[in-house]
Amino acid sequence: MTQHILYSFRRCPYAIRARIAILTSGINVEIREITLKDKPSALMRSSSKATVPVLITADERIIDESIDIMNWALKQSDPEKWLPSDTKEEQLTSELTNNNDHIFKHFLDRYKYSDRYPENSELYYRQQAELTLINLEHHLTHNTYLVSNRLTMVDVALLPFIRQFAFVNKAWFDEAPYPKVQAWLEQFITSELFNSSMVKLAPWQQGDDVIYFPESSKVI
Repeated sequence: MTQHILYSFRRCPYAIRARIAILTSGINVEIREITLKDKPSALMRSSSKATVPVLITADERIIDESIDIMNWALKQSDPEKWLPSDTKEEQLTSELTNNNDHIFKHFLDRYKYSDRYPENSELYYRQQAELTLINLEHHLTHNTYLVSNRLTMVDVALLPFIRQFAFVNKAWFDEAPYPKVQAWLEQFITSELFNSSMVKLAPWQQGDDVIYFPESSKVI
């Protein structure tokens, strides 16, 4: 194997943040878009988790955690200086990411699919998720972005999940008392960076021609 391979799913927030880090690093990968209801056997063989994103590096290392993929890409090339610049940034990045991945995501899923979790109401799940928004609003009051006045890794790690939360009920979100979070998200989803990461691809099948990311050419 001589080419890095990334298994991805366009709308998955974990895959989005991995793609954006790869895009920013300038590393070129073969991208394989999957459908979650019909995962290719090659993906299943590569990772026991069988979830996206999964990166298989050119030296056949398998990385199947999105944060690890982000770190892998940025440690090779970090032209925008996204990695934490000091111990304080590193600690805050870790705290915010852990909260997002283990607490906010838990309530986000239940808010988005509240009919699957009838033990509590949609409102309850939203209010629990809002505790994270309150914390982010506080951080964004002190800086333009979460840990500094420039975009860094932690912003990109969280924003795809905030986007997913917002679009569960966009009308409510737009009127909610989180103006800093709203502006932060709007700047992200209207950016060239985000839109370049959201290229639409046909689902990959064994034997298909190679499609490269970020130089994808076969779009639908």
